[in-house]
Formats: sequence, C-alpha cells, structure tokens
Amino acid sequence: MRREVISRAKGLCEYCRTDSDFSDSPFDVEHIVPLSLGGVTELDNLAFACHGCNMKKSNKTEFFDVISSEISRLFNPRKDIWKEHFGWTQNLLIAVGLTPVGRVTVELLELNRKGLINRRKALLIFGTHPPE
Repeated sequence: MRREVISRAKGLCEYCRTDSDFSDSPFDVEHIVPLSLGGVTELDNLAFACHGCNMKKSNKTEFFDVISSEISRLFNPRKDIWKEHFGWTQNLLIAVGLTPVGRVTVELLELNRKGLINRRKALLIFGTHPPE
C-alpha cells in the first residue's frame, strides 16, 4: 500500500510539493482523515507527506481562514487538484493559497517554512522546481 501511495504521488509531498529525493528525512504515509476522527486505512484516505507537513497537519481537517472569516477544510489530495487551490509567487519560492482551502492549508501546514524555501531555491538552480 505504501509503494502505491508513493507512486501515485510521484515521490512528492502532496501538500508542499517537496520531492522526497531531496529531503533529509523520510516521508510519511498519512491519513487525510485521521483515524482519531473516523478515517480508515485505505488508499483513498492516504497521502504521501513530508514529515514537516504531516506533523503540522496532525489530526486536523479544517482551519480558520482569516480572509473569509470562516472555517475551511484543508486540501484533500484525493479530491482536490493542487493547481486549483495553490500557486507560486513570481519567483516560484512561496506557495500561495488561491482559495479558502488553499489559504488554510498554507497557513496551518506552514507551506513556506524556511527550510522549504531554501530547498526550493536550490531546486530552481537544477531546474526541478516547481514540480509539474
């Protein structure tokens, strides 16, 4: 099951889009809807996530969006398309939430952590960021 999740994600964190080949720590297979909230261990509820995103997400499925002043659900890699909820700044270093789902995911998971930005800078030099 783990191999299938990794293959489906093409080795990328399904939240911050970091390539596992360029990470200094192993990635996790995480439950999109946590077991503690009734989620199950099946392919439709599993995502490939870097350790940072997985730890920030923890058992959360929603977060407060300061722009709409409402609670929004987090990005769901099985139901959502990344490009519909996120984009990149002009320099391609900062992930930007384009929708409430994108904004709360950027905020809660801290998709612009210093280490991620530094990794993106390096990967730009090699032409492997942003991922397709």
